[in-house]
Amino acid sequence: MDSIGCANEDRGMTEMSIVDTLAKLIFGEESGYDRSDLQIIEVLRIVESNVSLGSHIDMGVYLRALGVQEMIKLVSSVRRAMLNGTRRDIAFRPLPVLSGRSHSAH
Repeated sequence: MDSIGCANEDRGMTEMSIVDTLAKLIFGEESGYDRSDLQIIEVLRIVESNVSLGSHIDMGVYLRALGVQEMIKLVSSVRRAMLNGTRRDIAFRPLPVLSGRSHSAH
């Protein structure tokens, strides 16, 4: 299982680094994302379903529309997920196959 989280602030996953990455998205930066930024964006896609499939530009549009309290909650959610070692497989589990059902036409 591949962990995308980080358990200590020495590796750059502080609330301020999350805010800096979100600011890049808000101001429409299309390049210049380092490894830390990309990890934060990946976790953002997991914790906030509204941006899970969007481009960086789409993510910026969504983030600009958030209120201050919503943004604070979002930063906290991303931080918590990173500290807890959020894994990709948690957010993207395949749907279970229902037993006894046939998908073929009779």
